[in-house]
Amino acid sequence: MKTTFADFDLPEKILDVLADLNLFEPTPIQEKSLKPILSGRDVMGIAQTGTGKTLAYLLPVLKTWKYNKSGNPTVLVLVPTRELVVQVTEVLEKLTKNITARVIGVYGGKNINTQKLLFNDGCDILVGTPGRVMDLSIDNAISLREVNKLIIDEFDEMLNLGFRPQLTHIFEMMREKRQNILFSATMTEALDEILNEYFASPVEISLARSGTPLEKIAQTAIPVDNFNTKLNLLIHLLKTEDNLEKILIFANNKKHADLIFEKLNVEFPNEFGVIHSNKSQNFRLRVMQEFSNEKLRGVITTDIMARGLDIPDISHVFNFEVPEVPEQYIHRIGRTGRADKDGIAVTFYTKKEEAQLLDIELLMDKEIAKSEFPEEVTISKVKIASEQDEVKMKFLTTAKLNEGESAFHEKKDKNKKINLGGPSKRKAPKKFGANRAQQKAKSKAKRKK
Repeated sequence: MKTTFADFDLPEKILDVLADLNLFEPTPIQEKSLKPILSGRDVMGIAQTGTGKTLAYLLPVLKTWKYNKSGNPTVLVLVPTRELVVQVTEVLEKLTKNITARVIGVYGGKNINTQKLLFNDGCDILVGTPGRVMDLSIDNAISLREVNKLIIDEFDEMLNLGFRPQLTHIFEMMREKRQNILFSATMTEALDEILNEYFASPVEISLARSGTPLEKIAQTAIPVDNFNTKLNLLIHLLKTEDNLEKILIFANNKKHADLIFEKLNVEFPNEFGVIHSNKSQNFRLRVMQEFSNEKLRGVITTDIMARGLDIPDISHVFNFEVPEVPEQYIHRIGRTGRADKDGIAVTFYTKKEEAQLLDIELLMDKEIAKSEFPEEVTISKVKIASEQDEVKMKFLTTAKLNEGESAFHEKKDKNKKINLGGPSKRKAPKKFGANRAQQKAKSKAKRKK
């Protein structure tokens, strides 16, 4: 018999919201997390992206949540990106719409004074990026002294983004007696250090080891000569494959993402959007909303969208470039094949990227199926700047150098300079008189006479 959310003994008001969202059965990580989190002990969970971690920590926390008269947050949820703040806040607002919890989401990039005003009516559950939460606390806009449940999601990505100093500062701002709940997609030495220093014998929940691919995602890789040929191949597939309806295209950097977008926007006007860290927050949220509502066919992005974001029904993920960090591949392809649906991940790779692709296969302990490059696609001979061969400096050498000859050309006579030994022995400057030295000599001779 299958477990349902009703078996969790959740409040009726929350069960009603889950039913409205058409959620009745927990995912494995949600089922595994409930009892350990309800026990009040520290919890450390390792789970892949797309497994339902957000509800895994929110449901048991809300089950025991109590109203706080002081208006200071008792639950703090830390996530690495602005997009995740928005997503988790929206989920919380839906789950708490029938109860009196005050939910606020904060992140950098917005006026901090405007965000301070959000706390005028108090806050029960605070969601934020580490930097902005720390700044608000330092400015006394909020107090973290009453937080009794700290949740850190996508912890490994926080460390990748350099948030460790802010996390340490936040730990010191809170009381020691609290429940710590941490979720990460990978297990690292840095994670171990944090656990040893700040967690009290945490219960470990592991859904799958790092690098295990989601089984419902079909993975293929296609060898391609260069960047522009990848563009030709992508356009060909978009024109000939009928099932490419809702897709994510990952590039390794912002410049390449913009290049892909510019080309696709010519071939498919207004069908694609682009998201990366140079785009404003409002622009990024608008593109995400249009993509979620299927007003856009696809989005070109960097790894900023590889973590945590829950956009439903993505049919395909294209790795236009092979990620430099193997674990990022797992996060990228995890955008599809969610909620028990099938997904497809396609990777374009050049000869230079073969080693990176092999690292990914070693991490997953699984070989990615290779497909032939379609003959009908034009192979471009034009390389982008990053693919150009390095210009090697030519150094002058002399074949007879070992025979004692100089390695430098002899100077022309007009360029030869004679060392006169120093200022006192050089010819006197004209401004002191051209024959001043001779005159001194004559004067000396007269005095002797």
